Order: sequence, then structure tokens, then C-alpha cells
Amino acid sequence: MSDRPNILLITSDQQHFSTLGSVNSLILTPALDRLCNEGTRFDRAYCPNPVCSPTRATIITGQYPSAHGCWTIGVKLPEDVPTVGQHLSNAGYSTSLLGKAHFQPLATQPGSESLECQPTLRDLDFWRQFHGPWYGFDHIEIARNHADEAHAGQHYGIWMEENGLPDWKDHFQEWPPNRDVPRRKHKWSLPEEFHYSRWTALRTIAAIDAAVEEGKPFFSWASFHDPHPPYLVSEPWDTMYDPADMQPGHVTPGEHENNPPIIQLTQQENPDFSPWKEEYGSHGCNRHAHNEDELKKNMAVYYGMVSLMDKYIGQILDHLDAKGLADNTIVVFSTDHGHYLGQHGLTAKGPFHYEDGIRIPYIVRHPGHVPAGAVNNTMQSLVDLSPTFMAAAGLDIPGEMQGVDQMSAWRSSEPARNHIICENRHQPNVLNLRTYVDDRYKITLYKNHDFGDLYDLHEDPGEVNNLWNDPAAGSLKSELLFKFMQAELSREQTRMPRIAGA
Repeated sequence: MSDRPNILLITSDQQHFSTLGSVNSLILTPALDRLCNEGTRFDRAYCPNPVCSPTRATIITGQYPSAHGCWTIGVKLPEDVPTVGQHLSNAGYSTSLLGKAHFQPLATQPGSESLECQPTLRDLDFWRQFHGPWYGFDHIEIARNHADEAHAGQHYGIWMEENGLPDWKDHFQEWPPNRDVPRRKHKWSLPEEFHYSRWTALRTIAAIDAAVEEGKPFFSWASFHDPHPPYLVSEPWDTMYDPADMQPGHVTPGEHENNPPIIQLTQQENPDFSPWKEEYGSHGCNRHAHNEDELKKNMAVYYGMVSLMDKYIGQILDHLDAKGLADNTIVVFSTDHGHYLGQHGLTAKGPFHYEDGIRIPYIVRHPGHVPAGAVNNTMQSLVDLSPTFMAAAGLDIPGEMQGVDQMSAWRSSEPARNHIICENRHQPNVLNLRTYVDDRYKITLYKNHDFGDLYDLHEDPGEVNNLWNDPAAGSLKSELLFKFMQAELSREQTRMPRIAGA
């Protein structure tokens, strides 16, 4: 094996930053706690966009959604955009993606062809023949669904059939959808041995072993699907946590009085979101009021989904140990974006840039290089993963990548960035917001509107006092807008170097 480090990226999907046993005594995550003990936990990590596809595309490109082209869900990441997987593959790495991809939409049309759509998703003969290369990954084994969604199939469906579950479709929603069939809630009939978290771990282990057999360093992405809703998990994980023990977030009386109308609408009885919606819908543009008992049940199952995933993350870590690979492998754990469990009166996700939605769990382990058992407050963004992986492999960072090399922060707590930018664009001109976060403050602008958000995260960590219209905060707002503009200028790409005067 090469002395260049292996790189193992492990991600979940839509995981709140507090769902680690190391910070929350109500949840059990022994494998992730082990990573914290053997590496560094970063408590100021953020996503570049609080929905799936744009952030996942950012992870592999090192570009913001506004640059790589996959600016929201339902939009394809162009296949000609350079990716870290391709760069590493060209440099001799074995690159693989195991689990969820979601780089392409659930529909296809000329010029925006998609493999991640029906009926292709359930065309198992196609997937038996196709394992990449795709988006820079030499080898892929992917699945699109969350829990029992009808989008199950692809390599995961093949695996279930080959391992003794020919009737796997009975455990998933019908395709085409049958609206008369009640949705499953909380307890999933699928046995744990066929759960996609187990599949993701086993296939990741196989990909690592294949790289070792080839004598190559590996870059493998173990992309877990949970704990993204629906809140559904196999036994016994559905009853692992008692709903009575759950402590959901809540809305503080009066906190939305100074907030933008899109947030106020979420708390109304019959909200009219028509000015904010478009043809394909906008995540979160709905009434968010919830039954407290139901929310606690959902939260208990959400925790169970995290703990089940953690079990199989542990199996991957154990395999690195057994193969003698742990010391020369950079392991990064994170998620694509956060999740609301009642905080600010919100559930799931949407066009809201509270910490619960954009701040994420983030752990790095590299024995002898990254401090063990440390907690680090330097600012991290998922846009930085690709350039940092390039640097770790000893490669030049391409000019198209907009993130920064975080190696100094990972190894010595020397900050590599002093701000975060988070985008959120479901529509070009109607629902388009952007946030700037620094060590203390957060400011959010909404395109074509004069309202906004401004929070002092030191004095108001719960984000209940929006200072946007506070006259006393006028100078602060001006200062932050200036810093915001400077941050925008600083992330310009330089894909092609200048080599002549004209």
C-alpha cells in the first residue's frame, strides 16, 4: 500500500448536530463517540445548503451550489463538473461511493438525463451492469430511498434479492404510488439484516478490501441514508428509546413577531404559501404545527435510526482495525444538513437558516495527526472537504474549488476560515436566501425582499431575538453586510489560470 493516507468519508442524511452521545446523554452512539475519543469533534461545522442534492454535490466538487450547478433538489449535477473523486482516481486512488448518491432528480428529460429516477431505479438488470465510473467514482453501489420509500431498488435491491429476500418490494411503498395504502409509521417490517445501513457498511468494507487487494490507497464514501424521514426503522430499534424521555424543541412565545413572513406562515392555522411556492413545491412551505406526543414518538424513532446506523459505522471502523488500516486512514464523519425536531416550532427542514438546520455534526480522526479526544471550535464547511482531501493526498488544489484546505485546523486548531456561507434557492427569484455566519453573528438576506434575519449567537444562542429591524443594531447590520460582500468576493473561482496579457 502507498504511504499516502486513505480517506474514508462517512455521512448520514439530515442529522441534527446534537445527536451524538458525546454531547447528548439521551442517545447512544458508541461508534461515533469512539471517533470523538480517537479524533476531534468540531462544534462549529455547517452545510452549504440545507437540502440534500446541492450539499452532496458540494461535497464532491468543493464548489458552492451556485457554482456547480445543482442549486436545489430536482436539479442535476452536470456530469462535466470536476470532482475530487476524479482527481484522486487520476492520482492513483481507488475511489468508491457506497450508499446514497442523490446527484440527479427523480425525473429525466433531454439535456437533464437522470439515472436516479423511475423506472430506472427498479430496473435491476441495468444496475447489475452499471457500477461506474460515475461522478469520479471508479466504483458505485447506490440506492435512492429513505426507509420504505418507493424509490428503493438499484444495487440495494439486487443485494436484498441475492441475500435471500426476493419479496423485498413488499417492505416498500408501491410504484406507481397507491394513495389508498396507509403509510407505515415507526415500526418497519423489514428485518434488520436487510436494512440499508447494514448494506452500506458491508459494501464499504468490500470496496476497501478491493483497494487493498489492488495495492492502492482508497477514497471511499460510506453514504448512509438515515435518519432522514420517514420516521421508520426495523425492530428492535423502533422501541429502543421511550418517547416519554424525549425532549423536543419548542417555539418561544413571540419569537416570530419580528421574523420574515415565510417563517411566520409556518405557525399559522391555514397558511397561504402561494407567493413562495413553485411548480415542484418548496420544502418546508407548509404548516409546521405538530402534536407533542406524535413529535416525541417521531423523535424516539429518529434516535433509533441514528443508533442503528451507528452500529454499522462501528463495523466499518472495526474492519479498519482488523486490516491494520486505521493509522493511515483519515476518517471524517458528518451529514449533509440538519433537522428540526420542534425547535422554533419547526419540523424536518425548509427555507430556514437556524443553527438546527444548517449546523451539523462533524468528526475527524487521523491517528498521530489529528488530536485525540479534542473539541475544536474552528469553523468548518462541507465545501472544504474536497480541497482538504486533495491536500491530504499531496495534490494541488484545483482553481475551480471554492473551499479551503482545513488541514491546519484539523491538526493544530489554527483557523482556516473565519466565516460560513449557506445558500438556499428553490426558485431563482421567489425563494432565494443566503446566510453569512462568523464567530458571533449570523445574517440572512432574502432576494428581492427588504426583510432578513440577524442574530447574536453569543447573547442569543437560541436565536429568538431577530435584530434585523432593531435601530440599535443598525451599525452592526451595515458592518455584517460589508463582511458578507467581502466573503462573496473571496469565493470566486479561478478554474483556468491567466497565462497571457490578452
